[in-house]
Amino acid sequence: MHDEWSQAVDAHAQAAERLAEAARTGLPCAPIRDLVGTAADAYAVQELGTRQALGAGRRPVGRKIGLTNTAIQQQLGIDQPDFGMLFADACYCDGQPIPPGRFLQPRAEAEVALVLDRDLSGGPFTVADVIRAVEFVLPAIEIADSRIAGWDIRLVDTIADNASSGAFVLGTTPVPLLGLDLRAARMTMTRGDQEVSTGSGEACLGHPLNAAVWLANRLGRTGSPLRAGDVVLTGALGPVVPVEPGDVFEARIEGLGPVRAVFGK
Repeated sequence: MHDEWSQAVDAHAQAAERLAEAARTGLPCAPIRDLVGTAADAYAVQELGTRQALGAGRRPVGRKIGLTNTAIQQQLGIDQPDFGMLFADACYCDGQPIPPGRFLQPRAEAEVALVLDRDLSGGPFTVADVIRAVEFVLPAIEIADSRIAGWDIRLVDTIADNASSGAFVLGTTPVPLLGLDLRAARMTMTRGDQEVSTGSGEACLGHPLNAAVWLANRLGRTGSPLRAGDVVLTGALGPVVPVEPGDVFEARIEGLGPVRAVFGK
């Protein structure tokens, strides 16, 4: 039993180092599913990456939820989303130039961001609990990225790779949840003058708050629950779009207004 545990720990370390090397060099790596077989193992690899980030002085500011689209879940043969950490140095303001060199294979997606004003520790939680914990809502564009070559990912690959997190842009006009219908809220995203993605809140697990409830319950009884001040990116509202240097994306979410992601050349 000890040998099996030791082998698993070694495999986790190898997977974490493979992903870290890809991030350091800018050269995408092979998938890590040859080393990691379960979601639990993949989250252990993600935790190693988080510890490295904290050791380097990065500040966690929330979580992102991935795989909230049921069609993608079916494609990967899973029945639930995943999550990753958000860090302050990966957050950009509306319209602030984003250096394209920090990414390997970036893709843009429009999302609803929730900002909390109370902890969600313990649980289980209801949607009413989560609504009470939300201070305000912002439109967001997530820049997903993968350290794995060609986005050749399965569930364990993306979990281990911090849920394929790259960076994110937050709008700057906070909106209270009161009166918002996030399920029906329409989203359109343009690149320059061209519409490149459309959708609605319903595409995110039926409602962005459904995703937030899932995350609150997933983390509530761990050592790292959602905390007051956390940003929660709830998941894509429409198709993701590859990013090229010089691109300017604008996402508009009904009731929340616009947010822009501006990439340098």
